[in-house]
Amino acid sequence: MQIGTLEFDIPVVMGILNVTPDSFADGGRFLAPADAMRQAEAMADAGAAIIDVGGESTRPGAANVSEQEEMDRVVPIIAAIRKSLDVSVSVDTSKASVMRAAVGAGADMINDVRALREAGALDAAVDLQKPVCLMHMQGQPRTMQENPLYKDVTAEVAEFLEDRIRVCVAAGLNRELIIVDPGFGFGKSHSHNVELLANLRQLRDLGQPLLVGISRKSTLGHLTGRIAGDRLPASIAAAVVAVTSGAQIVRVHDVAETVDALKVGRAVMEAAAN
Repeated sequence: MQIGTLEFDIPVVMGILNVTPDSFADGGRFLAPADAMRQAEAMADAGAAIIDVGGESTRPGAANVSEQEEMDRVVPIIAAIRKSLDVSVSVDTSKASVMRAAVGAGADMINDVRALREAGALDAAVDLQKPVCLMHMQGQPRTMQENPLYKDVTAEVAEFLEDRIRVCVAAGLNRELIIVDPGFGFGKSHSHNVELLANLRQLRDLGQPLLVGISRKSTLGHLTGRIAGDRLPASIAAAVVAVTSGAQIVRVHDVAETVDALKVGRAVMEAAAN
């Protein structure tokens, strides 16, 4: 698969750029365009292969954002990144109109936590024919963590993603454009997240590139006792585990540190293969 000019035959880092006032780990830090561009430049310089721009928080309890407000947040930043930085750009959205506007501004990829289930989203993805990440989520972001239940979380996540792949391909989306994400922290307890990470290789059987986003999430805080801003070591450990289990994209807040950790992990994996 190719995202922009990026062909990821080795695992790559996707840097998170939340242009929101209320995201759980960095809300408000990059809402101003100048601050967002400085962060994009820093992530690109640090080795991010993709920058994922989001204009609506999906943390539990976050407020809804209108289509126009979300576009006003993400489209100018995407256009500015495309103009000035040599990096692929993803838009983190579930809204069809935002997808179209973002791709029109230069986005190379769509990252949708609702897996193209919102009104018009699948049609937009089919029309645009850009790489799309389909994520698993039980429930909706505002209430998803109230009481998530599974009999077998890995099997149920895989079944959901397999069904979404089938639906999207049947609608006309090229299967070679589909990436999947198990959705750590989206309608899952701490034990569910750990179980998913332990069984990540099973999701490779779906035959699609695998994206993992677990950076700074509450499960890492539960395991370590650390607040979100102090979860760097845990986030790096989770990223390395994910890549050794088959993830091809890791979505993170701390780009430089994760890039270095993956270089070490890749060297060890290559030596073991030889």
